[in-house]
Amino acid sequence: MGEAVARNKKAFHDYEILEKLEAGIVLQGSEVKAIRQGRVNLKDSFVKIIKGEAFLLNAHISHLSTANLNYAPNERAPRKLLLHMKQLRKWDMKVAKDGLTIVPLAIYFNSKNLAKVEIALARGKNEHDKRESLKEKDAQREAKTAIKNYAYKE
Repeated sequence: MGEAVARNKKAFHDYEILEKLEAGIVLQGSEVKAIRQGRVNLKDSFVKIIKGEAFLLNAHISHLSTANLNYAPNERAPRKLLLHMKQLRKWDMKVAKDGLTIVPLAIYFNSKNLAKVEIALARGKNEHDKRESLKEKDAQREAKTAIKNYAYKE
């Protein structure tokens, strides 16, 4: 995976990540340049499989000010994701059977300079699990600072 342009931090808080996958994304016009500038937000976005095709819904890619003013695409338009049919069917069955969700984790450019979306099969956390993961995160942070301070004293 290349350097992420945008990350969906909320997904890690709200969901338990089970499987990850890289998918291509179909973009229009100046959307690629907008992504390069980091003008993308994945906060409340999700992936839905409609008629055997995966779509990224509710992702916000801003309009570029340098682009043609007459061409202003819908910033929250559904964007098609490019996946192998076998993988798509496998995840569609898991979503239908187990009640899982597909969420985007990050948008990045790969080594061939193509925009990719890292998507994940996820199970929603309840409030108890969220609190537990926050406690674990705080404990790790405190341990790191304690180690850092101890090494600094010597």
